Amino acid sequence: MTSVWNNFKELLINVYQNIGMAWWVEVKTQSPRCTYYFGPFLTSAEASASRKGYIDDLEQEGATGVSVTVKRCKPGVLTVADDLGELTDRKVRPIFSGQM
Repeated sequence: MTSVWNNFKELLINVYQNIGMAWWVEVKTQSPRCTYYFGPFLTSAEASASRKGYIDDLEQEGATGVSVTVKRCKPGVLTVADDLGELTDRKVRPIFSGQM
């Protein structure tokens, strides 16, 4: 019976996600300045129950200024980094002359 419920629950979550009604945990950090989305969840209670684990993980990675919101949304990306800077090293030059 548990397997049937889990399959049905997954189906519901997918339907809710497709119509933008799934619940997500939105975590914003001041340093680094990022927004993270964790989910989707079927209910706000399930999303709320998972908040502490996400916060703990980010704080262990050194994130500070953490704020959390549980909301219905349909994020286009799961991590939005506002201040990570440019990820390429301008001092690195291609080996082959035709690359840029």
